[in-house]
Amino acid sequence: MKSIEERVSELEQMVFMAKNVFSFDEASKFLNLSKSYLYKLTSGNLIPHYKPQGKMLYFEKEQLEEWLRQNPVKTQAQITREAQQYVMSNKSLKK
Repeated sequence: MKSIEERVSELEQMVFMAKNVFSFDEASKFLNLSKSYLYKLTSGNLIPHYKPQGKMLYFEKEQLEEWLRQNPVKTQAQITREAQQYVMSNKSLKK
């Protein structure tokens, strides 16, 4: 049986993941980035964020997820498949 502390921790995690807007600390935790690196990203306007009062930083969860997916790395199988498709399309153009 789980302890009360474990159950409270699980509930806190569920509430955290259900949020749509994160504070600076929450965004750092969500992205698994140090606060100093997240600050560097925000100061360089490299990550989407909001400053409604001109001081506090907020982040939309959906935008952070999009930001995380902005530079996908293809698998070897995807690269091979694309190369085969490219070769096949060029063969048909040469005929």
